[in-house]
Amino acid sequence: MKRKAEDLVCGHGTSWVRGQVIGKGSFGSVFLATSKNPGSRFSCFPSPMAVKSAKVSGSASLQKEKEVLDKVKGCPFVIDCFGEEITTQEDGEMVYNLLLEYASGGTLADSIKKSGGCGLPESDVKRYTKSILKGLRHIHDCGYVHCDLKPENVLLVPSINSSGNFVAKIGDFGLSKRSAQSKKRRFDLDLYLRGTPPYLAPETVIENVQELPSDIWAMGCVVCEMLTGKSPWDRAEELNTKDLLRLIGDQRELPKIPSGISEDARGFLKACLVRKPMFRFTVEMLMDHTFLAGVGEHDDEGLLDVHDDEERGEGLLDIHDEEPLAASSSSSTETDAELSGSSFSGDWSLVSDDDDDGIDSASCSWPEEVEDVEVQFIGSSDKEVSLLGSLNCITQPYILEYSSDYTR
Repeated sequence: MKRKAEDLVCGHGTSWVRGQVIGKGSFGSVFLATSKNPGSRFSCFPSPMAVKSAKVSGSASLQKEKEVLDKVKGCPFVIDCFGEEITTQEDGEMVYNLLLEYASGGTLADSIKKSGGCGLPESDVKRYTKSILKGLRHIHDCGYVHCDLKPENVLLVPSINSSGNFVAKIGDFGLSKRSAQSKKRRFDLDLYLRGTPPYLAPETVIENVQELPSDIWAMGCVVCEMLTGKSPWDRAEELNTKDLLRLIGDQRELPKIPSGISEDARGFLKACLVRKPMFRFTVEMLMDHTFLAGVGEHDDEGLLDVHDDEERGEGLLDIHDEEPLAASSSSSTETDAELSGSSFSGDWSLVSDDDDDGIDSASCSWPEEVEDVEVQFIGSSDKEVSLLGSLNCITQPYILEYSSDYTR
């Protein structure tokens, strides 16, 4: 009889005790862990922690995540990593463990789901958005593209001030890659595209390109979900992955932005969800958007932001639209020429990832019940929605045919 995944991973760490399973993914399982000596000043780790675990033989994604987390550490809006450790199962097989900050508020996806499809209060959306942008700015400054920004990968950690609010922190770096601007050798194509279909940018689907603007597109999708409870690609009919990617790659199609949100929120989404990446707002531009005006100026979250401290001398956190791109019901459908094209700027070129000598394993996901399937796509040179002809999901250690539908 086959045992459950959580039964396969046994053993405690040197100074921590493994507890219940709090999430699963293609990489393995996530456990709640507590320190063996929580009251001791000599304790190496906080209590509790989240421990991502997988058999050493299938831990490539977790080990890659550890490498990236080491490079982007030091930001209060990126999940903390406390180290790694090898433990042993009952059968003697070794298990790789990644020790991470525990997010007691769950994921942003959990909060959106609890809204019952109505979305979160705009005040919460603004705070979370500001936090995510600050985390994303740090990641980009460190020379990385996250590649899989989505609600499931945004974790909610209680604020230091115990005000009842949560701070949004970016997690799950298993699919992250170095950005082109941080590398020396340049290629015309990155064959190993990473991410989750509903959050992929048009240039990713059409040109096999994933760079800093791709994270901004995904940011727009995340903010839309926070505001409305639905994806900007939500349709009356269910879309399978192939149809969804074709929709994203169609230059005549634009994401739907509902009319029941503020004008500032519309403008923010419009600034993110621009088909041409050269016209998409940068993180810094989004930080100055009117949608986020006044957010984070009163030290509501009690966290230090290094950038803000340098620029304003204040440095503590809390967490900016015009007409919609393609509005539903009563909203206007006006678009400008900049938003309608799907061609990609010739100034962009991709380069090999020196850290990635092989194919990364499939993406990690903390929640046990994740509706959207995370995949790592093999790109092709076909310019017409190039990913559609090769939807294979790369998982360790096999390459499996991908056939799951995208449903909401």
